Amino acid sequence: MSDEMEVPAAETVALELASTEATSPESALALLYDLELDVTLQFGSREMPLREVLELGPGDVVELNRHVSEPVDLVVGERIIARGEVLVVSGNFALRITEVATPQMRLESIRCMV
Repeated sequence: MSDEMEVPAAETVALELASTEATSPESALALLYDLELDVTLQFGSREMPLREVLELGPGDVVELNRHVSEPVDLVVGERIIARGEVLVVSGNFALRITEVATPQMRLESIRCMV
């Protein structure tokens, strides 16, 4: 009989994964791949008194602060991460990304939304 303790296979695999993740940034990032986030397309905005909002009804038009030819913002977690053009694909809205936000742009978008 041996004095060595036998490690079950599942624990061995877990130990191997833990040591790999500690040394590989890619595998650490892979843990986030299945994370779900709310994504918003921001067409524009407008400040309105509550009185005007309560008076809105079917057929009313609310003018936004953005021209129709300007790109829309793709927002994740209150940060603009990209901009693009709105398309209709098979009867659904879609976004064609034309610009990915630089780190500087993401920082500026935080300041604008606060």
